[in-house]
Amino acid sequence: MLDPNAVDVTTPSICYNILTSAATTGATSRNMTNTRATYMKAVVTTGDGGVVLKTDVLVPTPGPGQILVKVVAAAQNPSEWMTLAFINTPDIVLGRDFAGIVEEIGPDVPHGLRVVGERVAGFINGAMTKELGGTFAEYCLAEAQILVTIPATLSFEDAAGIGLAGFTACQALWQNQDLPTPLNPTSNPFPILIWGGASAVGQYAVQLAKLSGLQVITTASPKNHELLKGLGADAVFDYRDPEVSNKIRQFSGDKLAHAVDCIATGDTPALVSTSFGSDGGYVALVMPGDIPRTDVKGEFSLVYTLFGKAFDFPMPYPAYPKHFELGKKFGIILNSLLRDERLKTTPVKLVPNGLVDAQKWIQYQKDGNVSAEKITYRIGDTL
Repeated sequence: MLDPNAVDVTTPSICYNILTSAATTGATSRNMTNTRATYMKAVVTTGDGGVVLKTDVLVPTPGPGQILVKVVAAAQNPSEWMTLAFINTPDIVLGRDFAGIVEEIGPDVPHGLRVVGERVAGFINGAMTKELGGTFAEYCLAEAQILVTIPATLSFEDAAGIGLAGFTACQALWQNQDLPTPLNPTSNPFPILIWGGASAVGQYAVQLAKLSGLQVITTASPKNHELLKGLGADAVFDYRDPEVSNKIRQFSGDKLAHAVDCIATGDTPALVSTSFGSDGGYVALVMPGDIPRTDVKGEFSLVYTLFGKAFDFPMPYPAYPKHFELGKKFGIILNSLLRDERLKTTPVKLVPNGLVDAQKWIQYQKDGNVSAEKITYRIGDTL
């Protein structure tokens, strides 16, 4: 478990110099740019399971601890089609992942933390209310402290998918497991299983675990094996193989005690648990699931708790101040690795026409057509 107090945010070698970065992007002031739009294009819910592109959506105003971001690119997640299955309120902006430029800084943001003009990427607990909105839009709100600064070497399109997947991978590895981090990697490797390594969360989890000094075992379709080996996986197994759990247990020498289930649906929790060694262990789940082995503890964590605020969907959650501190530490780790070009982003499937065909691409992902890539919208391409 990563101690929220274990990372010094003032350490120069870890903390990215945000002010220097922003100075190169034409920043104007702490509060806002010279001009501010009133209305924007955005993809909103219809209330009956669909979405529509509108051009007269009000640009939101940042509240305490928030920033307004001019979105350059937005990435799509399975949570989009899942959300549409539950939301029957119209005119809520969809989307959770973003990359863009800080346009305005709200009250109670620590001075110097963010500056107008800064290139940032992250995620939001979006598509829940009209006030909070989402990221499939020309502008979005974001929590100022739970995001990353985009280095000059990374495009907005590549950075757009970092937020939800990157922070979820950090949470799965370090919120409840006592594992080393890339800031202090172990010199005595031990095995960890990343089930579903080709997923967006899986790709980040594989890299972060390897950068922490661990022996990384993962699963994927054969077509994605080389991708995962390129990300640092020591062994990749076909998840469709009837003997996959036995092969993983043999490869790990019956010593596997840590895992992240990046799928956590169907039979994956059972397959993960049977891959563990004789002494059992712990598996972090990205979805709620039951673990059949009594000596294997499974725990589901929801990434939105990292914002440190209470929320009601998909179920009531209280505010977790310790999670908020962890979220800031995770941002520092991701910042450091991106700055040093040690972390690769998920391959991008850049769709044409910006947000125009969002309904089509949401259905495309719901139908199971996305593999080892992020559907990404360039907002400026929206006609």
